[in-house]
Amino acid sequence: MSRHWLHHRLSQESIAEMAEELLGKGFRLALVAAHDDADVFRVVYLFLAGRPDRRIELECAVGKDDPALHSLAYLSFAAGRFEREMADLYGIRPLGHPKARRLVRHAHWPEEWYPMRGNAGPAPRFDRVGAFPFVTVEGPGVYEIPVGPVHAGLIEPGHFRFSVAGESVLRLKARLWFVHRGLERLFQGRPAGGAVELAERVSGDTSVGHALAHSLAVEDGLGIELPDEAHRLRALLVELERLYNHVADLGALANDVGFALANAHAQRVREKLLRLNANVAGHRLLRGAIRPGAVALRALPDADDLRSIAADVAEIADLTLRNSGVYDRFAGTAVLHDEDAQALGCLGYVARASGIRTDARLEHPTTTLPVTEVGAAAGDVLARYTVRRDEFAASTELVCHLIESHTGAIEYTEELPTLRAPRSGIGIVEGWRGTLVHRVEIDAANRITRAKIVDPSWFNWPALPVAMADTIVPDFPLANKSFNQSYAGNDL
Repeated sequence: MSRHWLHHRLSQESIAEMAEELLGKGFRLALVAAHDDADVFRVVYLFLAGRPDRRIELECAVGKDDPALHSLAYLSFAAGRFEREMADLYGIRPLGHPKARRLVRHAHWPEEWYPMRGNAGPAPRFDRVGAFPFVTVEGPGVYEIPVGPVHAGLIEPGHFRFSVAGESVLRLKARLWFVHRGLERLFQGRPAGGAVELAERVSGDTSVGHALAHSLAVEDGLGIELPDEAHRLRALLVELERLYNHVADLGALANDVGFALANAHAQRVREKLLRLNANVAGHRLLRGAIRPGAVALRALPDADDLRSIAADVAEIADLTLRNSGVYDRFAGTAVLHDEDAQALGCLGYVARASGIRTDARLEHPTTTLPVTEVGAAAGDVLARYTVRRDEFAASTELVCHLIESHTGAIEYTEELPTLRAPRSGIGIVEGWRGTLVHRVEIDAANRITRAKIVDPSWFNWPALPVAMADTIVPDFPLANKSFNQSYAGNDL
């Protein structure tokens, strides 16, 4: 794992120049984090590139008297969204931003309350009401369909506003952040080794991925080096998380077009995997197995059992795609073209289904793994289905390799050292949805002073409305499931 990354303190003008240079060299903007220091605001931009692993941080100061920052939205769609988030949570205005409207803050949030500032205090009464400024699409026969934020079933809240002509979607606007929890603020003041339980709950279906990204960030900050076998055990846990989530999605996608039989079998397989997880880690969602400086398994899974499960999943997928009705609904639906996926900064299976090569296991590795790269080019529901199917098979083989090549203990622990000066650290993990990035700052008392978290859903949610253009309204549940982004992972 690379622990040697560059950090530059620059003026706001120099930030823009260097950001343009890095983006031109193939780096991507992975994270922007604001910090409330004693006398100024401090903004950190993290740029990443892979093969080989490269990490560059740019930092600038913003005065508190009139906090404003030159916008980088003209360079990067992701930068524009990070800036809008900072404006909502810190009150740092992005100068020159083309669409500097609210992102996180809903209409009932008090105007001058910025919850991430050090002097924010407790939350005031949220009693204002108001409308979100949705863009209205006008024309003969155009009408709007509002959906949510409250949905049937156990789905989390999100509002979708469709502008429709006949059944064809002309424009879709998604409004999220109904479950904003102030999660990053909750990390502040916690011991460096005592916040992993919070990381596991960033997004419940990605408990391992977020726990590992957080632990790697803390270890990077504290200068901890774990042995390679510990990293391989952690990789095994991440792949087990990938397996149970991918098979659930394979079933749910079939169910959304009425092929409930495939979903029933996929849920049966998912239950097998959850029980396997409980045997491996003592928790069906694999919680408690990873923490800063440590990994602990109760047992290794049986490789033959996993290969049998993979054969079962391959048969379920084959039966699904050989159903002509299912295939016709999947093929050509909700297409995300490669240039759009690239411009939006998409990650994970969403990006790979649109022909983009991205995988943090290869770009930012913690250990050397025989990862089989999976991809597609069509960018439709079918491509996102087949990428999951193929990743399930590849992940199973990777898990079996890790099991069969393992020697030694299945539990490792390193003592956390005490810092002599404040430090920061970065953790990068290829979770089942895509690349997770955590950044922490730790003070000399070994307490977390700032944690910034970026789930791949942050990058992938904006791609759903793009893919829905010219798609019919009845296909929205199918398209939405093919993306299957986390509300909680986005609405921190």
